[in-house]
Amino acid sequence: MRSGDDASFREFARDKALPLRRTAYLLCGDWHLAEDLVQTALIRLYRVWPKVRRKGPVDNYTRQILMRCWLDERRRPWRSKENRDGVVPEEPSAPADAGISDSLLRALAEVPPNQRAAVVLRYCADLPVAEVAVALRCSEGTVRSQASRGLDVLRAALKRQHDEAVSGRNA
Repeated sequence: MRSGDDASFREFARDKALPLRRTAYLLCGDWHLAEDLVQTALIRLYRVWPKVRRKGPVDNYTRQILMRCWLDERRRPWRSKENRDGVVPEEPSAPADAGISDSLLRALAEVPPNQRAAVVLRYCADLPVAEVAVALRCSEGTVRSQASRGLDVLRAALKRQHDEAVSGRNA
């Protein structure tokens, strides 16, 4: 890669790493995995940087790579296995810059992956439906329906958390 392309990639990665990390965290709920996903996405982007950069804006393509990395990671067999040793692991604390409530993260974890991706990109990353459709490689109608269903699940999870908190205070 030419030095100009290399410098432009470094600048892009420096500017976009934190927003990509936040998006990845909202998808997976784990800061360490989010960092790994962003790292993998940036490596994949680096390989095609000169070609992609010449075509125009790179943000959508980068989000698409991030989504693919996340979906690929979810398919790995060791992610689906539980550790049943009887020891409950400590929950990692979220970094101070997260700005995301614990209740929202717990509720997002209950939303199915495709719906969660649509909700996170549409409402947390504040992308228009067309850009989300490009990132998820689906139609705009699919994005709307997945986001709508995901919001329904999210609302139900948040309501259940609220009801449990209220009943816990009354007990």
